[in-house]
Amino acid sequence: GSNVLRMSSGIQMKSKTAAQKSKTSPLPCSLEPSIKPQPKPSDKLNPKTIDPFGVYSQPSSAFVSTYAKGGIPCRLVHGSVKHKLQWECLPEAVPFDPLLVTLAEGLRETRHPYTFVSKEGFKELLLVEGATEKATPLLPRLVPVLKATLAHKDDEVFERGLDALVQLSAVVGPSLNDHLKHLLTNLSRRLMEKKFREKVTVTLQTLEQYGGKATAAIIKSKIPTYCSI
Repeated sequence: GSNVLRMSSGIQMKSKTAAQKSKTSPLPCSLEPSIKPQPKPSDKLNPKTIDPFGVYSQPSSAFVSTYAKGGIPCRLVHGSVKHKLQWECLPEAVPFDPLLVTLAEGLRETRHPYTFVSKEGFKELLLVEGATEKATPLLPRLVPVLKATLAHKDDEVFERGLDALVQLSAVVGPSLNDHLKHLLTNLSRRLMEKKFREKVTVTLQTLEQYGGKATAAIIKSKIPTYCSI
């Protein structure tokens, strides 16, 4: 009888030990690829990080996907007073096509660091020597992107769109006139909002300043109440 007890207790011990081992043993190799390592906090600003905001982030836009793959040749540098961009090479050497369009698409982002990189990158690229010759051929692709930015419901996105439009107008001048009508509907809509009335008016006057008399006529055809400078 004692032998039977020892055998049964031994079987129980073995089965208990096996159960414990099964809990701590590694998963089969076929399942291991499905386990993704958690991103480190330092990865959040790393452009090589595929999904810097975790598994619950929104679907990636074209800009975010490009940024994640390292396709934006500049990165955010944190300063003690203000942030700045650091380019991997001189902005003068960077091809405008497609980078300027990609940066314009990034103006619709609402998350850091994408908001800063797109806004500052767009501005700095338009400041390089020869920007007029490089940006003008891209207008048919830039204007629809800016139109979407100006139609965005987020106020900060809309303001970034206004700033970008003024910067582009300063560079391409009258060349923007052929595309201007596509942007005026959204500007006219915001002109009716008290908080944006002054800024939109200044933007329209700046467009006229860089575009000439033809610009004033185009604006008045869409916004009859516009007062020319």
